[in-house]
Amino acid sequence: MKTNTSLLLLAFCLFFYSSISAQNLKINQIQVIGSHNSYKSQMAPELLVYLAKVNPPAAQSLEYAHIPLEAQLELGLRNLELDVFHDPEGGRYSNPKGLEIIKTSGGAIPDYDPGNALSKSGLKLFHVQDLDFQSHYLLFADALTALKKWSDNNPEHYPIFILINAKAGNIPGTRPVLPFTATALDSIDLEIRTHLGMNKLITPDMVKGDFTDLESAVLAGNWPTLEDAKGKFLFVLDESEEKIDRYLTAKPELKNAVLFVNKKEGNSTAGFRIINNAERDEAYIRDLVNKGYMIRTRADSDTKQARTNDYSTFEKAKASGAQVISTDYYSPSTFFKSAYKVSFEGNLYQRPNPVLVNK
Repeated sequence: MKTNTSLLLLAFCLFFYSSISAQNLKINQIQVIGSHNSYKSQMAPELLVYLAKVNPPAAQSLEYAHIPLEAQLELGLRNLELDVFHDPEGGRYSNPKGLEIIKTSGGAIPDYDPGNALSKSGLKLFHVQDLDFQSHYLLFADALTALKKWSDNNPEHYPIFILINAKAGNIPGTRPVLPFTATALDSIDLEIRTHLGMNKLITPDMVKGDFTDLESAVLAGNWPTLEDAKGKFLFVLDESEEKIDRYLTAKPELKNAVLFVNKKEGNSTAGFRIINNAERDEAYIRDLVNKGYMIRTRADSDTKQARTNDYSTFEKAKASGAQVISTDYYSPSTFFKSAYKVSFEGNLYQRPNPVLVNK
């Protein structure tokens, strides 16, 4: 019975994908669901108990975890979010302070770095230094290598949209993080080029084409078709204006850039926007989608919607036409009792965009 169900689901998915292709849609004419803080594995329970004493809302907001990146892609998710920390010499985060909290609480020290990845140079991949430090891939390079392997094994996959947060905020009681200078931000590009490869990328230059700038191309609808984007990834720097401007000093007008940037419309480098509050900004998002921009928004945050089975934000996100909708709950929570689960009809994670298709 289980086999028959799997075959039926596979047949339905193949029909769905072929029907999208038949419409010759562009990548801005679909909607996909993906994950937030996609690399995050489960925190040690002793650390959650400790945080619940000193900062209950923060502890509650961290009660979620994800399956490995490749498993998420196998489910059909087509959006990931990765947080990177600058660590050019290696070893800066090798001994998280949270280990002492776990030990003092009588807990077992988790095997959080079996490959000694944190001692190596290069960008690190986890959520919060010293506290939420467990990750399916501690090295950004290793995550990229895993994504490339999965993509090579699934060459017909539709584009995967990946948000990058360049973490630089210091948290009281934790070790200071290194700032992301223009050179450090450019190292994100370098690692993606090195470990994923240019042939796997949709870049700002590709979308710009012969137009004077990226925004002009976006407003003219010059996004690639889904057929042309098969097997590829699109990366976005989800950061503050200040950090984005720093990146643009290394990549003026995004020439030869890997990353799209979250620049507000009206800027020559605008194209992919991050607008996370779909309930408040539904009409605003829909207007930008109709103009040609790509938008990422969220279905839920801080575990709040999942705890109350509240789908209102997700419904607004779908209706807005935002092309990328992120969630922590493509599967129900394993931390607390809840049936909350985000997917499109038919338990799918991508579909034609209801705002743009058949306009």
